[in-house]
Amino acid sequence: MRTIPTAVTAALACLVMGVAVTGCADGSAAEPLSADQMLDDANATMRALTSVTIDTATKVTGGDDRSSRLTTDLKGECAFKSTSATGASLEQIRFDGTDYVRPNRTYIEESGLHMVGADKQDRWVKTPASKSQPGDGLSQCTYEFASFGQVDKGEPTKVDGAPAIPLKVTDEKDGSFTFYVATEGKPYILKVVYKGDEFDTTTSFSAFDKPLDVQPPDKAKVLDMSGIG
Repeated sequence: MRTIPTAVTAALACLVMGVAVTGCADGSAAEPLSADQMLDDANATMRALTSVTIDTATKVTGGDDRSSRLTTDLKGECAFKSTSATGASLEQIRFDGTDYVRPNRTYIEESGLHMVGADKQDRWVKTPASKSQPGDGLSQCTYEFASFGQVDKGEPTKVDGAPAIPLKVTDEKDGSFTFYVATEGKPYILKVVYKGDEFDTTTSFSAFDKPLDVQPPDKAKVLDMSGIG
């Protein structure tokens, strides 16, 4: 019986299992990434995305809980909807430098305006995206993938069935953020949980690099305000 040298056996094992297996590249175990390195890699991976869907749920202490969904190319094209616990909602489509905005009846009435009749509000208002200002409730289609503070690595877990590692970032002024980073495939950020004194927010990420299908609404339902103001 032919005896195969141990070194050859190890090399064959690496070929069968894949060269990415820890310890196969140079015969020594690779150093595990630090928590800071893992989070830096995850943020860089997310910034490089061509599209993503971002779901956010915020619980306010003694206030108005709210949620939102943003599907975006992270540049200038997106579909956004925000909803509050009162039932008020605001929809937005940003396409080709134009914002199409549709508030529902409750949102309009909570803004201090009165609507005549009892029909459902289903019209979109068309305005240039350049007129959007901070605090107007609209999305800029962007998302800042960055983090600051002390980073600590937690125990492996799963997010919706996907293996992940929690990375907790603590800031004495701003509360704490826990980033759940995928440990299989690309290091996507799957979820971020923020805990503060006044509110808690859970932000979930999905549909990484999926084809983006954002289209303007039906022209028959659009009120063009682009020439006003």
